[in-house]
Amino acid sequence: MRIDILTIFPEMFAAPLAAGLLGKAIENGIVEVVVTDIRDFATDVHRSVDDAPFGGGPGMVMKCEPLFGAVESLRETNSLERVVLLAPAGRPLTQDLAKDLAAAPDLVLICGRYEGVDERVYEALCTDALSIGDYVLSGGEFAALVVVDAIGRLLPGVVGDPESVETDSFYEGILGAPQFTRPAEFRGRAVPEVLRNGDHAAIERYRRKEALRMTRARRPELLAEAALSDQDKKLLREIDREASGSSES
Repeated sequence: MRIDILTIFPEMFAAPLAAGLLGKAIENGIVEVVVTDIRDFATDVHRSVDDAPFGGGPGMVMKCEPLFGAVESLRETNSLERVVLLAPAGRPLTQDLAKDLAAAPDLVLICGRYEGVDERVYEALCTDALSIGDYVLSGGEFAALVVVDAIGRLLPGVVGDPESVETDSFYEGILGAPQFTRPAEFRGRAVPEVLRNGDHAAIERYRRKEALRMTRARRPELLAEAALSDQDKKLLREIDREASGSSES
C-alpha cells in the first residue's frame, strides 16, 4: 500500500515513521509512506501557502494553488481514488473506517493547518474528510500519523500474530478484555484464576464477558451498534445480575 502525506511540516514525520511496527513495515516494503512538502508547489517567491480569509475574520486559510499542485503531482504514482483531508469537520476515525482505508491500494492524506483549508480544495480534490476526535490540533500532522498507524497495523504481515489484531478494542465493535502478565500476584492483586487454569473454553468465555463488562462500564454507547450474538446478550444479562446482586438464572 502507498500512502502520500501532504504537509507544510515534512520534518515532523521522519522519526515516527522510522520506529516501531510501522517503521518495520516500511522497511519491509509492506507499506510505502511518501511525505510531500506543500510549499514546493507555492506560486510565489516566498513559498506562501496561506492567505487572509474572504469576508474577514481571524487567522489565515490554506490556499488552493499549492494544494491543487501537490495533489495533481501524484497522478503518476497514486490513483487519487482516496484523497482525505484531515480536519476537525471530518467524520470520526473508527476501526471500521480504518479497515476500509487499509483495503485500498493507495491513499492521500492532506494535513490541514491555520483556520482551515480553502473549501474548493475539499470540493474538487477530496473524497473524504477525517477527524481523530472532537478537539482541535495545531495541524493535521499528528492526525495523519494516527491514521497511518491505525491503517498500517491492519495490513497483512505488519503485526506478527494476526490474532492479536482481531482481539483489539473496537475490532468487533466493543472494547478488548483486560490483559495480565507475570507475576501472578503483585502487591496483593492476583491475576484471575480462570486465566491460569489452562481451560481454553473458560478463558475465551471469561475474556468475552469481561470485554462486554468493560464496554458497558466505559463506552456503553458502543453496545447499541455492536453486532451482538445470543451468547453476548446472555453474558450481558449475567453482568447486569451481578451488578444488581441478583442470583436469578
